[in-house]
Amino acid sequence: MIDENKQVNNTSQQLGEPIEVKQAMNSDSPTQINSNESGSEVTEQVADQTNAPVGTATLNQENGVAASENQGAQTAALTELAQQIESLKAQVEERNTQYLRIAADFENYRKRNQKEKEDLEAQVKRNTITELLPVVDNFERARSHLKPQTDGEMTIHKSYQGVYKQLVDCLKRLGVSPMRPEGQEFDPNLHEAVMREPTDEHPEGTVLEELVRGYYLGERVLRHAMVKVAAPKEDTLPAQENQSSPANS
Repeated sequence: MIDENKQVNNTSQQLGEPIEVKQAMNSDSPTQINSNESGSEVTEQVADQTNAPVGTATLNQENGVAASENQGAQTAALTELAQQIESLKAQVEERNTQYLRIAADFENYRKRNQKEKEDLEAQVKRNTITELLPVVDNFERARSHLKPQTDGEMTIHKSYQGVYKQLVDCLKRLGVSPMRPEGQEFDPNLHEAVMREPTDEHPEGTVLEELVRGYYLGERVLRHAMVKVAAPKEDTLPAQENQSSPANS
């Protein structure tokens, strides 16, 4: 019996088995239990190795689906954000167009209001100056008729001339200037013909004399000048021949 154990021990040492295995071989039941436990562990390891790739593939597939869903959600969010940006840009352009239209309308209103104001001021000035022009006419008529003889009359004349000059200077500062139509061609936009004088010294339609002075206010006509216009001189020779022909017969 001792020899058999020695042989077993020698065989175990040669095979490199652990000491536990050697001890187990000395008894009957522990040897069977250890072999069953070893087989169970191997089976579980094989099962774990067999099931591991299947779980990893399923996990990868689930991660891929989740990533795809996340990417789709991001794409939808970006699309919605782009639509919102385009909508805001359209609103900004519309508001900008409305602002420009309102600004243009206001500018037109301001210009129109300014022009109406200037026209009203010019009309008031025209009406006021027009009321003063007859006074200027009377001053000029009086000046043409006054013939001072004595020192007293000369003093009065000088005073009168000073008042007349002051009135004329005031009208000049307001932009009033007199017309000088003598020798010019008659222009219905500037002149009003109240007399016609036949003459062969001037072409027909020439202004011969200014009867009532006309005035400008700036570049516009304040009052038309009343003038005498040259007319063609009548030829009396044919009339004289017609009168003398019955007598000769």
